[in-house]
Amino acid sequence: MDSGCHCTTNTDTLSNPILFNILSQMDSSRSSQNGFNYNSMAHRCNCELRRSVCLKRPSETCKEASAVLVKTVHFMKNLPAFNQMPPNDQFSLLKSCWAPLFILGLAQEHVDFEVTDTPADSMLKKILLNRQERYEMEREQPTVAGVSKLQSCLKTFWSLDLSPKEYAYLKGIIIFNPDVPDLKAALFVEGLQQEAQHALSEVVQLLHPGDRERFARILLTASTLQSITPSLITELFFRPVTGQADLLELLVDMLFCR
Repeated sequence: MDSGCHCTTNTDTLSNPILFNILSQMDSSRSSQNGFNYNSMAHRCNCELRRSVCLKRPSETCKEASAVLVKTVHFMKNLPAFNQMPPNDQFSLLKSCWAPLFILGLAQEHVDFEVTDTPADSMLKKILLNRQERYEMEREQPTVAGVSKLQSCLKTFWSLDLSPKEYAYLKGIIIFNPDVPDLKAALFVEGLQQEAQHALSEVVQLLHPGDRERFARILLTASTLQSITPSLITELFFRPVTGQADLLELLVDMLFCR
């Protein structure tokens, strides 16, 4: 009886084969960082990439992540233009941007982390907690593939070595996204995003006058933030702290608490 891998095909090792090829061809100097061997990803089967993982040092990492999340919400809360928008628009923008903003915060604060295999529950525990088990299965569990994507994104930002002003204007570009559905102040939001883009371009030219491609590289790297799901961020960094509480509701409370 065949006990080998039963993956359908190697071409769908990641949901995005282009992204998989990029990750597979990363520089050898990045191999074996944070518990992953990036050079071996091309040889991994679907089963291995989907293996569930969790934080290796949850107490320490969750504390750092929580501090970054608080700073993220405070950044939004202290933007006068953001406060001028209707509450429903503020909620929609928060829902859309909190995860990429949080990842930018991880990059800016240089929060590094390691993961390990999620311990398997005993059969008795699965039987006793059958209802909880079904609830767990409905959530997106952090996997080798998802965490590798996140860590790759962080390393790219670290290689750019953004200044505090570059981070601030990039956050503005991400917050003021006119493509978020049902915005009442969509034109206002679009204008704010354009202002943030212009300010980022100016500060890049000022700080790096000889690097004409830096502005484009920053925006290209920022575009990869949307490929990392809020569910992955929630389950990896905050589920150990919040339990079954809705993280978005907690963020709303933080944002609108005066």
